[in-house]
Amino acid sequence: MWIYEKKLQYPVKITRCNPKLAQIIISQYGGPDGELAASLRYLSQRYAMPYPELKGLLTDIGTEELAHLEMIGAIVYQLTKNLSRQEIEASGFDKYFVDHTTGVYPVAASGAPFTAAYIQSKGDVITDLHENLAADATTAKEQQTFTRARKPLI
Repeated sequence: MWIYEKKLQYPVKITRCNPKLAQIIISQYGGPDGELAASLRYLSQRYAMPYPELKGLLTDIGTEELAHLEMIGAIVYQLTKNLSRQEIEASGFDKYFVDHTTGVYPVAASGAPFTAAYIQSKGDVITDLHENLAADATTAKEQQTFTRARKPLI
């Protein structure tokens, strides 16, 4: 059992709209290596874990990823809140806006909606842990590349 505190794990306070940035960050919400996939991956893999301590650890990590999902959702929402029609059209956010307006929807930056195919759970401890490491490494590498290549957008 866990207790949900009705506050973000880390406060998000964005005051400037930036739909271009939201289109990138949305992948961390519902993309293949995003927080939704990570949480479901860990929470699914825990059942096949033969060691109770590690089963508990996977449960803890999975719920932690849900907290990250909540923060990413808040970031995307705040980046797109109160957009004008001109901002929507100029930023290319119109394709997303047509289907979801400014609602936060699990989708990759490419526009592909979240799919359960992003979640790997093979029932083999070594395979599952390698999958987790690979997904986390991919996310870290993407974040590092993006940070070096761009000036701050917020």
